[in-house]
Amino acid sequence: MAHLFDTNRNNVLGDPELDVIGSREKLAQWRHRGTGPPFYRLGRKIIYRGEDLNAWAEARRVEPGEKA
Repeated sequence: MAHLFDTNRNNVLGDPELDVIGSREKLAQWRHRGTGPPFYRLGRKIIYRGEDLNAWAEARRVEPGEKA
């Protein structure tokens, strides 16, 4: 399985790598709704683990020819 994100890296809001899955505003909406990738909230800082981002993206993978 190819990884979109470095599994050994933690990403914080503002990191350009996170733009692959959505804007800062979109990530905030997902956190509020509880539908986005797993995250840590440390005070006001939001941290996404690369490993969690890869798992979340892989769960949304669509094979050509499959019904969405």
